[in-house]
Amino acid sequence: MKKFIIKTLGCKTNQLESATIVELLSCNGFKEVQNIRDADFYILNSCSVTHIADSKNLSYLRHAKHENPNIKTVLTGCMAQLQKEKLLNNNIADFVIGNYEKNDIAEIIKNHTTFCVSDIFSHDEFRYQKINQTGKTRAFVKIQDGCNNRCSYCTIPFARGKNRSNSIKNIIEQINLFVEHGYYETVLTGIHIGQWGMDFKEKKSLIYLLEEIEKTPIKRYRLGSLNPQEFDDSFINFLSQSEKFCPHFHLSLQSVCDKTLKNMNRYYTAEKIKELVCKINKKFDNAFIGCDIIAGFPGETIEDYEVTLNNLKLLNISKIHVFPYSRRKGTKADLMENQVEDLEKKRRAALIQEVSDEKHIQFLKNNINCVNEVIFEKRRDKKTNFLKGVTKNYISLLCDTEDKYKDTLQKVLITGFSIDKSKLIAKIVT
Repeated sequence: MKKFIIKTLGCKTNQLESATIVELLSCNGFKEVQNIRDADFYILNSCSVTHIADSKNLSYLRHAKHENPNIKTVLTGCMAQLQKEKLLNNNIADFVIGNYEKNDIAEIIKNHTTFCVSDIFSHDEFRYQKINQTGKTRAFVKIQDGCNNRCSYCTIPFARGKNRSNSIKNIIEQINLFVEHGYYETVLTGIHIGQWGMDFKEKKSLIYLLEEIEKTPIKRYRLGSLNPQEFDDSFINFLSQSEKFCPHFHLSLQSVCDKTLKNMNRYYTAEKIKELVCKINKKFDNAFIGCDIIAGFPGETIEDYEVTLNNLKLLNISKIHVFPYSRRKGTKADLMENQVEDLEKKRRAALIQEVSDEKHIQFLKNNINCVNEVIFEKRRDKKTNFLKGVTKNYISLLCDTEDKYKDTLQKVLITGFSIDKSKLIAKIVT
């Protein structure tokens, strides 16, 4: 029996696809192991959103060869899709498998097909693969792949192709299967979930899908990242009236400066962002509102940056995922003038991170003495030996309670911070 180990970098979609790969290989006579030295194949499901991600990919592949010279390295994911044959020529990857071919990985390895990467834009159909487990407390369901947008900094459409939506039938079937396997929550994920249904002959909106999910026995569901222009009043109202929706929003903002947003090919304004955040906070109590921000985009002056920084300070949000702009070949932004120096990009990102830290602490404080719903994990926290869990509004907390509550859905009262201030402490409400 051939043995494999898998490493995943990047987004939640990659994490779900890795769980699919594990299940596919396990059903085809392979065995998963946890030590590189015990494995015949090292599978890296790669991210390529930044040049740092690319460097990490190559580092992990080299490390695998160093630890086990006889191991065969299998590179799949976005780096495999974008760089294709180049990766075989450097003798780091023994197999290069594209994003569309991930579901064929067992057959590809068995047939010793070292290169299998098709033109991602040639595919119009969503590839569906039903699975039983995702390896997480929450079950991820991939509702679409690809993206039709062309943001000036982004290579993801070239790695993932055009928008391709999973059918309602497949999505509901997968959610029902997860319920049968004991899952309480599903997370709807994809590359651009706001574009779900737009490629159907009869176009459908995301609300149409959510209405069908509301009819399933799943206890609660959570949405992946959405762009501000994908929110309208009817969408916000629908979510606010749902008993199953988790009030956890991740907004793909990238900037809160009109000039920078225009240069990024983002089709909304800072005012639209402010209005959206206000509407969410009015409709939901203690909603988690996270966002992505790029610091040091080409042409972003100090004044432009300060507009974004000051707007972020004013926004009632919970957390900011900030990262310095990364140049990517093949994008419009790579050719733009007035590229910002690396040290300056890092400085700007660090100041935004400070704002994020302050906002997150305040968000956590606002939830103390509140009753919330939590799904407890199967494993205990290593530091405290307390049970770990995540609330509907995306708070990680700890609870000193019995094993019988592992992997269950419970009401808890949030009482305060842990000793190291890293998490909140809660007790079960009886």
